[in-house]
Amino acid sequence: MALFKAYDIRGIVPDELDHKMAYAIGRAIGAWLEAGPVAVGRDARTHSPELSAALVDGLRDEGLDVQDLGLVATPMLYYAVGALGSNAGVMVTASHNPGEYNGFKICRAQAVPVGEASGLKEIEALVETRRDAPPAPSRGEVTHHDVVSGYTAHALSVGEHRPPLKVAIDCGNGMASVGLRPILEALPIDVVELYFEPDGSFPNHEADPLKVENLADVAEAVKREGADFGVAFDGDGDRAVFVDGNGDPVSADLATALIARRMLARSPGSRVLYDLRSSRVVAEEVERAGGVAGMCRVGHSFVKAQMREEGAIFAGELSGHLYFRFSKDLVADDGTAALVAMLDVLGAEGRPLAELVAPLRCYSASGEINRRVADTDHVIETIAAEHADAPEVSRLDGLLVRYPTWWFNIRASNTEPVLRLNLEADTEAEMETRRDEILGRIEALGAGA
Repeated sequence: MALFKAYDIRGIVPDELDHKMAYAIGRAIGAWLEAGPVAVGRDARTHSPELSAALVDGLRDEGLDVQDLGLVATPMLYYAVGALGSNAGVMVTASHNPGEYNGFKICRAQAVPVGEASGLKEIEALVETRRDAPPAPSRGEVTHHDVVSGYTAHALSVGEHRPPLKVAIDCGNGMASVGLRPILEALPIDVVELYFEPDGSFPNHEADPLKVENLADVAEAVKREGADFGVAFDGDGDRAVFVDGNGDPVSADLATALIARRMLARSPGSRVLYDLRSSRVVAEEVERAGGVAGMCRVGHSFVKAQMREEGAIFAGELSGHLYFRFSKDLVADDGTAALVAMLDVLGAEGRPLAELVAPLRCYSASGEINRRVADTDHVIETIAAEHADAPEVSRLDGLLVRYPTWWFNIRASNTEPVLRLNLEADTEAEMETRRDEILGRIEALGAGA
Protein backbone atom coordinates (compact mmCIF):
# COMPACT_ATOMS: atom_id res chain seq x y z
CA MET A 1 0.00 0.00 0.00
CA ALA A 2 1.11 3.56 -0.76
CA LEU A 3 1.51 4.40 2.94
CA PHE A 4 4.53 2.13 3.30
CA LYS A 5 7.69 3.86 2.09
CA ALA A 6 11.31 2.72 2.01
CA TYR A 7 12.12 3.88 5.55
CA ASP A 8 8.80 4.64 7.25
CA ILE A 9 5.01 4.82 6.98
CA ARG A 10 3.63 8.14 5.77
CA GLY A 11 0.49 9.57 4.15
CA ILE A 12 -2.19 12.24 4.08
CA VAL A 13 -4.69 12.30 6.97
CA PRO A 14 -7.45 11.12 6.81
CA ASP A 15 -7.45 10.12 3.11
CA GLU A 16 -4.56 7.66 3.40
CA LEU A 17 -4.09 7.35 7.15
CA ASP A 18 -6.85 7.52 9.78
CA HIS A 19 -7.36 6.11 13.28
CA LYS A 20 -8.63 2.78 11.92
CA MET A 21 -5.53 2.30 9.81
CA ALA A 22 -3.34 3.42 12.74
CA TYR A 23 -4.97 0.76 14.91
CA ALA A 24 -4.40 -1.90 12.23
CA ILE A 25 -0.76 -0.84 11.88
CA GLY A 26 -0.38 -1.06 15.67
CA ARG A 27 -1.74 -4.61 15.56
CA ALA A 28 0.64 -5.48 12.70
CA ILE A 29 3.68 -4.01 14.47
CA GLY A 30 2.77 -5.85 17.66
CA ALA A 31 2.30 -9.18 15.85
CA TRP A 32 5.63 -8.76 14.06
CA LEU A 33 7.51 -7.82 17.23
CA GLU A 34 5.82 -10.49 19.39
CA ALA A 35 7.17 -8.84 22.56
CA GLY A 36 7.33 -5.41 24.14
CA PRO A 37 7.67 -3.00 25.67
CA VAL A 38 7.29 -0.48 22.84
CA ALA A 39 8.17 3.17 23.40
CA VAL A 40 5.76 5.51 21.59
CA GLY A 41 6.27 9.23 21.05
CA ARG A 42 4.43 11.77 18.92
CA ASP A 43 4.87 15.14 17.28
CA ALA A 44 2.59 18.18 17.49
CA ARG A 45 0.47 17.63 14.38
CA THR A 46 -3.22 18.09 15.09
CA HIS A 47 -4.00 14.45 14.32
CA SER A 48 -1.02 12.94 16.19
CA PRO A 49 -2.90 12.41 19.50
CA GLU A 50 -5.67 10.44 17.79
CA LEU A 51 -3.31 8.41 15.63
CA SER A 52 -1.01 7.73 18.57
CA ALA A 53 -3.91 6.56 20.75
CA ALA A 54 -5.12 4.21 18.00
CA LEU A 55 -1.63 2.84 17.44
CA VAL A 56 -1.22 2.22 21.17
CA ASP A 57 -4.59 0.44 21.29
CA GLY A 58 -3.41 -1.83 18.48
CA LEU A 59 -0.16 -2.65 20.25
CA ARG A 60 -1.94 -3.33 23.53
CA ASP A 61 -4.49 -5.59 21.82
CA GLU A 62 -1.56 -7.69 20.63
CA GLY A 63 -0.56 -8.04 24.30
CA LEU A 64 2.41 -5.65 24.20
CA ASP A 65 3.17 -3.14 26.94
CA VAL A 66 3.61 0.48 25.84
CA GLN A 67 5.92 3.17 27.24
CA ASP A 68 4.17 6.45 26.41
CA LEU A 69 6.66 9.32 25.95
CA GLY A 70 4.12 11.98 24.96
CA LEU A 71 5.39 14.93 22.88
CA VAL A 72 9.01 14.32 21.89
CA ALA A 73 11.42 14.80 19.00
CA THR A 74 12.47 11.68 17.12
CA PRO A 75 16.02 11.66 18.62
CA MET A 76 14.40 11.65 22.07
CA LEU A 77 12.53 8.49 21.10
CA TYR A 78 15.80 6.89 20.00
CA TYR A 79 17.37 7.81 23.34
CA ALA A 80 14.35 6.47 25.24
CA VAL A 81 14.43 3.11 23.46
CA GLY A 82 17.96 2.61 24.74
CA ALA A 83 17.49 4.14 28.18
CA LEU A 84 14.21 2.37 28.96
CA GLY A 85 15.30 -0.99 27.58
CA SER A 86 12.48 -0.99 25.04
CA ASN A 87 12.16 -3.81 22.55
CA ALA A 88 11.09 -1.27 19.94
CA GLY A 89 9.99 2.31 19.40
CA VAL A 90 7.42 4.06 17.22
CA MET A 91 7.46 7.79 16.53
CA VAL A 92 4.20 9.29 15.28
CA THR A 93 5.44 11.90 12.81
CA ALA A 94 5.68 12.84 9.16
CA SER A 95 9.04 14.55 9.70
CA HIS A 96 9.39 17.54 7.35
CA ASN A 97 6.19 16.92 5.37
CA PRO A 98 3.38 19.52 5.41
CA GLY A 99 0.79 19.49 8.18
CA GLU A 100 -1.77 17.33 6.36
CA TYR A 101 0.66 14.39 6.49
CA ASN A 102 1.40 12.00 9.33
CA GLY A 103 2.95 8.61 9.80
CA PHE A 104 5.17 6.28 11.84
CA LYS A 105 8.92 5.76 12.16
CA ILE A 106 9.72 2.36 13.64
CA CYS A 107 12.89 1.07 15.27
CA ARG A 108 13.93 -2.03 17.18
CA ALA A 109 15.89 -2.27 20.42
CA GLN A 110 18.84 0.17 20.62
CA ALA A 111 17.10 2.28 17.93
CA VAL A 112 17.96 -0.07 15.06
CA PRO A 113 15.80 1.18 12.14
CA VAL A 114 12.99 -0.83 10.61
CA GLY A 115 12.84 -0.24 6.85
CA GLU A 116 11.56 -2.12 3.84
CA ALA A 117 14.56 -4.47 3.95
CA SER A 118 14.40 -5.00 7.71
CA GLY A 119 10.77 -5.68 8.59
CA LEU A 120 8.55 -2.97 7.12
CA LYS A 121 7.33 -5.19 4.28
CA GLU A 122 6.47 -7.92 6.79
CA ILE A 123 4.53 -5.42 8.90
CA GLU A 124 2.67 -4.23 5.80
CA ALA A 125 1.68 -7.81 4.98
CA LEU A 126 0.24 -8.25 8.49
CA VAL A 127 -2.01 -5.17 8.44
CA GLU A 128 -5.05 -6.81 6.84
CA THR A 129 -4.81 -10.11 8.73
CA ARG A 130 -4.39 -8.49 12.17
CA ARG A 131 -6.91 -5.64 11.73
CA ASP A 132 -9.91 -7.70 12.88
CA ALA A 133 -8.11 -10.56 14.60
CA PRO A 134 -9.17 -11.46 18.16
CA PRO A 135 -7.13 -9.51 20.74
CA ALA A 136 -4.53 -11.22 22.90
CA PRO A 137 -5.84 -12.90 26.08
CA SER A 138 -3.98 -10.36 28.21
CA ARG A 139 -3.99 -6.73 27.08
CA GLY A 140 -0.76 -4.76 27.32
CA GLU A 141 -0.28 -2.05 29.96
CA VAL A 142 0.65 1.61 29.45
CA THR A 143 3.26 3.48 31.52
CA HIS A 144 4.19 7.14 31.11
CA HIS A 145 7.79 8.36 30.95
CA ASP A 146 9.47 11.78 30.94
CA VAL A 147 12.85 11.40 29.25
CA VAL A 148 13.83 15.08 28.96
CA SER A 149 16.46 15.19 31.72
CA GLY A 150 18.17 12.00 30.60
CA TYR A 151 18.12 13.15 26.99
CA THR A 152 19.77 16.44 27.98
CA ALA A 153 22.88 14.67 29.32
CA HIS A 154 22.79 12.31 26.34
CA ALA A 155 22.87 15.10 23.72
CA LEU A 156 25.44 17.16 25.60
CA SER A 157 27.82 14.18 25.67
CA VAL A 158 28.92 14.66 22.05
CA GLY A 159 30.88 17.86 22.76
CA GLU A 160 33.23 19.25 25.40
CA HIS A 161 33.64 22.93 24.57
CA ARG A 162 30.92 25.43 25.51
CA PRO A 163 31.86 28.72 23.80
CA PRO A 164 29.74 31.77 24.77
CA LEU A 165 28.49 32.48 21.26
CA LYS A 166 25.35 34.09 19.88
CA VAL A 167 23.28 31.60 17.90
CA ALA A 168 20.09 32.01 15.86
CA ILE A 169 17.98 28.87 16.11
CA ASP A 170 14.97 28.09 13.90
CA CYS A 171 12.90 25.15 15.12
CA GLY A 172 10.38 25.58 12.29
CA ASN A 173 7.48 25.02 14.71
CA GLY A 174 8.60 21.41 14.85
CA MET A 175 9.60 19.19 17.76
CA ALA A 176 13.27 20.12 18.23
CA SER A 177 12.51 22.69 20.93
CA VAL A 178 11.04 20.06 23.28
CA GLY A 179 14.43 18.52 23.97
CA LEU A 180 16.44 21.61 23.07
CA ARG A 181 15.29 24.07 25.74
CA PRO A 182 16.90 22.34 28.75
CA ILE A 183 20.07 21.86 26.73
CA LEU A 184 20.19 25.59 25.95
CA GLU A 185 19.87 26.29 29.67
CA ALA A 186 23.05 24.26 30.20
CA LEU A 187 24.98 26.18 27.53
CA PRO A 188 26.45 29.70 27.91
CA ILE A 189 25.08 30.84 24.56
CA ASP A 190 22.88 33.81 23.67
CA VAL A 191 19.97 32.44 21.64
CA VAL A 192 17.89 34.22 19.01
CA GLU A 193 14.73 32.09 18.98
CA LEU A 194 12.70 31.50 15.83
CA TYR A 195 9.48 29.44 15.79
CA PHE A 196 10.16 27.41 18.94
CA GLU A 197 6.49 26.73 19.61
CA PRO A 198 5.50 23.30 18.25
CA ASP A 199 2.64 23.79 15.78
CA GLY A 200 1.67 20.98 13.45
CA SER A 201 0.26 23.41 10.91
CA PHE A 202 3.76 24.90 10.38
CA PRO A 203 2.48 28.48 10.01
CA ASN A 204 5.80 30.18 9.19
CA HIS A 205 7.55 27.93 6.69
CA GLU A 206 8.03 24.26 5.88
CA ALA A 207 10.10 22.48 8.51
CA ASP A 208 12.53 21.28 5.86
CA PRO A 209 15.94 22.99 6.15
CA LEU A 210 17.26 21.24 3.06
CA LYS A 211 15.29 23.72 0.96
CA VAL A 212 17.25 26.98 0.78
CA GLU A 213 14.10 29.10 1.01
CA ASN A 214 13.40 27.65 4.45
CA LEU A 215 16.76 28.98 5.69
CA ALA A 216 15.89 32.59 4.79
CA ASP A 217 14.53 33.48 8.23
CA VAL A 218 17.45 32.09 10.21
CA ALA A 219 19.95 33.64 7.79
CA GLU A 220 18.25 37.03 8.13
CA ALA A 221 18.22 36.68 11.93
CA VAL A 222 21.96 35.92 11.97
CA LYS A 223 22.70 39.09 10.02
CA ARG A 224 20.19 41.26 11.88
CA GLU A 225 21.29 40.17 15.36
CA GLY A 226 25.00 39.79 14.63
CA ALA A 227 24.92 36.11 15.58
CA ASP A 228 27.99 33.93 15.22
CA PHE A 229 26.03 31.32 13.27
CA GLY A 230 22.56 29.85 12.88
CA VAL A 231 20.92 26.44 12.74
CA ALA A 232 17.56 25.22 11.43
CA PHE A 233 15.91 21.93 12.37
CA ASP A 234 13.44 19.80 10.49
CA GLY A 235 9.97 18.90 11.75
CA ASP A 236 10.90 15.98 13.99
CA GLY A 237 14.33 17.22 15.05
CA ASP A 238 16.59 14.56 13.56
CA ARG A 239 18.16 16.89 10.97
CA ALA A 240 20.06 20.16 11.33
CA VAL A 241 21.40 22.58 8.71
CA PHE A 242 23.77 25.41 9.62
CA VAL A 243 24.34 28.92 8.29
CA ASP A 244 27.55 30.82 9.00
CA GLY A 245 27.96 34.29 10.48
CA ASN A 246 27.36 35.85 7.06
CA GLY A 247 24.03 34.06 6.76
CA ASP A 248 25.39 31.71 4.08
CA PRO A 249 24.22 28.07 4.20
CA VAL A 250 26.81 25.45 5.15
CA SER A 251 26.07 22.27 3.22
CA ALA A 252 25.74 19.20 5.41
CA ASP A 253 28.76 17.48 3.87
CA LEU A 254 30.99 20.38 4.90
CA ALA A 255 29.44 20.30 8.39
CA THR A 256 30.25 16.57 8.42
CA ALA A 257 33.88 17.31 7.61
CA LEU A 258 34.18 19.92 10.38
CA ILE A 259 32.56 17.79 13.06
CA ALA A 260 34.49 14.70 11.95
CA ARG A 261 37.80 16.49 12.56
CA ARG A 262 36.74 17.25 16.12
CA MET A 263 35.42 13.71 16.71
CA LEU A 264 38.72 12.30 15.50
CA ALA A 265 40.64 14.56 17.87
CA ARG A 266 38.74 12.81 20.67
CA SER A 267 38.94 9.31 19.14
CA PRO A 268 42.10 9.18 16.99
CA GLY A 269 42.22 6.75 14.09
CA SER A 270 38.51 6.01 14.12
CA ARG A 271 36.22 5.43 11.16
CA VAL A 272 33.87 8.11 9.81
CA LEU A 273 31.22 7.55 7.12
CA TYR A 274 29.82 9.95 4.52
CA ASP A 275 27.10 9.36 1.97
CA LEU A 276 28.19 8.96 -1.64
CA ARG A 277 26.69 12.32 -2.67
CA SER A 278 29.10 14.18 -0.40
CA SER A 279 32.01 16.29 -1.58
CA ARG A 280 35.42 14.65 -1.94
CA VAL A 281 36.64 17.10 0.68
CA VAL A 282 34.92 15.06 3.41
CA ALA A 283 37.11 11.99 2.87
CA GLU A 284 40.15 14.22 2.45
CA GLU A 285 39.52 15.98 5.77
CA VAL A 286 38.84 12.72 7.61
CA GLU A 287 42.08 11.22 6.35
CA ARG A 288 44.02 14.44 7.02
CA ALA A 289 42.77 14.22 10.61
CA GLY A 290 44.11 10.67 10.91
CA GLY A 291 40.77 8.93 10.53
CA VAL A 292 39.51 6.25 8.16
CA ALA A 293 36.90 7.50 5.69
CA GLY A 294 34.17 5.19 4.43
CA MET A 295 31.47 5.77 1.85
CA CYS A 296 27.88 4.67 2.49
CA ARG A 297 24.48 4.46 0.81
CA VAL A 298 21.88 7.17 1.18
CA GLY A 299 19.21 6.52 3.85
CA HIS A 300 19.31 6.37 7.62
CA SER A 301 18.77 2.62 7.88
CA PHE A 302 21.77 1.95 5.61
CA VAL A 303 24.01 4.51 7.34
CA LYS A 304 23.25 3.21 10.82
CA ALA A 305 23.71 -0.42 9.79
CA GLN A 306 27.11 0.33 8.27
CA MET A 307 28.15 2.35 11.32
CA ARG A 308 27.34 -0.63 13.50
CA GLU A 309 29.06 -3.13 11.21
CA GLU A 310 32.24 -1.08 10.82
CA GLY A 311 32.42 0.54 14.26
CA ALA A 312 32.24 4.09 12.87
CA ILE A 313 32.06 6.89 15.44
CA PHE A 314 30.30 9.45 13.24
CA ALA A 315 28.57 9.83 9.88
CA GLY A 316 26.90 12.52 7.82
CA GLU A 317 24.46 12.71 4.94
CA LEU A 318 23.95 15.56 2.50
CA SER A 319 20.32 15.68 3.68
CA GLY A 320 21.35 17.11 7.08
CA HIS A 321 21.24 13.84 9.01
CA LEU A 322 24.29 13.71 11.29
CA TYR A 323 24.87 10.43 13.11
CA PHE A 324 26.58 9.88 16.45
CA ARG A 325 27.79 6.80 18.31
CA PHE A 326 26.35 7.67 21.70
CA SER A 327 27.42 4.36 23.20
CA LYS A 328 28.63 0.93 22.19
CA ASP A 329 25.09 -0.05 21.26
CA LEU A 330 23.29 3.20 20.40
CA VAL A 331 23.82 4.90 17.03
CA ALA A 332 21.39 7.67 16.10
CA ASP A 333 20.90 10.80 13.99
CA ASP A 334 20.21 13.83 16.15
CA GLY A 335 19.86 17.49 15.14
CA THR A 336 20.27 18.83 18.67
CA ALA A 337 23.42 16.77 19.23
CA ALA A 338 24.69 18.20 15.92
CA LEU A 339 24.32 21.71 17.37
CA VAL A 340 26.27 20.66 20.49
CA ALA A 341 28.95 19.12 18.27
CA MET A 342 29.23 22.28 16.15
CA LEU A 343 29.63 24.39 19.29
CA ASP A 344 32.40 22.01 20.31
CA VAL A 345 34.10 22.56 16.96
CA LEU A 346 33.91 26.34 17.25
CA GLY A 347 35.10 26.30 20.85
CA ALA A 348 38.06 24.07 20.05
CA GLU A 349 39.06 25.97 16.89
CA GLY A 350 38.50 29.47 18.26
CA ARG A 351 37.61 30.77 14.80
CA PRO A 352 34.31 31.75 13.12
CA LEU A 353 32.34 29.13 11.21
CA ALA A 354 32.69 31.07 7.94
CA GLU A 355 36.48 31.01 8.29
CA LEU A 356 36.52 27.28 9.03
CA VAL A 357 34.26 26.44 6.10
CA ALA A 358 35.99 28.62 3.49
CA PRO A 359 38.89 26.23 2.67
CA LEU A 360 36.44 23.32 2.42
CA ARG A 361 34.62 25.01 -0.46
CA CYS A 362 37.39 23.93 -2.83
CA TYR A 363 35.25 22.03 -5.34
CA SER A 364 32.17 22.99 -7.33
CA ALA A 365 29.00 20.95 -6.79
CA SER A 366 25.79 20.83 -8.83
CA GLY A 367 23.50 20.17 -5.90
CA GLU A 368 20.87 17.47 -6.30
CA ILE A 369 18.98 17.74 -9.60
CA ASN A 370 15.85 15.66 -10.26
CA ARG A 371 14.65 14.53 -13.67
CA ARG A 372 11.54 12.53 -14.47
CA VAL A 373 12.23 9.62 -16.83
CA ALA A 374 10.26 6.79 -18.40
CA ASP A 375 12.52 3.97 -17.20
CA THR A 376 15.07 4.66 -14.46
CA ASP A 377 16.85 1.31 -14.86
CA HIS A 378 17.31 1.81 -18.60
CA VAL A 379 18.83 5.25 -18.13
CA ILE A 380 21.20 4.13 -15.37
CA GLU A 381 22.37 1.02 -17.22
CA THR A 382 22.93 2.90 -20.49
CA ILE A 383 24.97 5.63 -18.81
CA ALA A 384 26.88 2.98 -16.85
CA ALA A 385 27.88 1.30 -20.13
CA GLU A 386 28.98 4.66 -21.55
CA HIS A 387 31.30 5.20 -18.57
CA ALA A 388 32.48 1.62 -18.11
CA ASP A 389 36.10 2.64 -18.68
CA ALA A 390 36.13 5.34 -15.97
CA PRO A 391 38.85 4.97 -13.30
CA GLU A 392 36.21 4.15 -10.66
CA VAL A 393 32.67 2.85 -11.10
CA SER A 394 30.53 1.85 -8.12
CA ARG A 395 27.02 0.42 -7.84
CA LEU A 396 26.79 1.00 -4.09
CA ASP A 397 23.72 3.19 -4.61
CA GLY A 398 22.57 3.76 -8.16
CA LEU A 399 25.60 4.61 -10.30
CA LEU A 400 28.70 6.40 -9.03
CA VAL A 401 31.38 7.28 -11.58
CA ARG A 402 34.66 8.97 -10.62
CA TYR A 403 37.23 10.63 -12.86
CA PRO A 404 40.40 12.45 -11.70
CA THR A 405 38.80 15.92 -11.81
CA TRP A 406 35.06 15.18 -11.50
CA TRP A 407 32.50 12.62 -10.41
CA PHE A 408 28.76 12.01 -10.62
CA ASN A 409 26.10 9.85 -9.00
CA ILE A 410 22.64 9.07 -10.34
CA ARG A 411 20.09 7.32 -8.12
CA ALA A 412 16.49 6.37 -8.63
CA SER A 413 13.74 7.64 -6.35
CA ASN A 414 12.07 4.99 -4.20
CA THR A 415 8.58 6.33 -4.88
CA GLU A 416 8.40 7.76 -8.43
CA PRO A 417 10.10 7.49 -11.85
CA VAL A 418 12.67 10.15 -11.03
CA LEU A 419 16.47 10.13 -11.23
CA ARG A 420 18.55 12.25 -8.87
CA LEU A 421 21.88 13.59 -10.13
CA ASN A 422 24.73 14.87 -7.97
CA LEU A 423 27.95 16.00 -9.66
CA GLU A 424 31.14 17.68 -8.47
CA ALA A 425 34.21 18.96 -10.30
CA ASP A 426 37.46 20.74 -9.54
CA THR A 427 36.22 23.95 -11.15
CA GLU A 428 32.86 25.60 -11.73
CA ALA A 429 33.40 25.63 -15.48
CA GLU A 430 34.00 21.88 -15.61
CA MET A 431 31.11 21.23 -13.24
CA GLU A 432 28.71 23.11 -15.52
CA THR A 433 30.01 21.35 -18.64
CA ARG A 434 29.84 17.87 -17.13
CA ARG A 435 26.48 18.58 -15.47
CA ASP A 436 24.96 19.60 -18.77
CA GLU A 437 26.44 16.55 -20.50
CA ILE A 438 25.00 14.09 -17.99
CA LEU A 439 21.65 15.88 -17.78
CA GLY A 440 21.46 15.83 -21.55
CA ARG A 441 21.95 12.07 -21.61
CA ILE A 442 19.39 11.53 -18.83
CA GLU A 443 16.82 13.64 -20.67
CA ALA A 444 17.48 12.00 -24.05
CA LEU A 445 17.36 8.47 -22.64
CA GLY A 446 14.42 9.21 -20.37
CA ALA A 447 12.15 10.74 -23.00
CA GLY A 448 8.61 9.45 -22.92
CA ALA A 449 7.94 9.85 -19.19
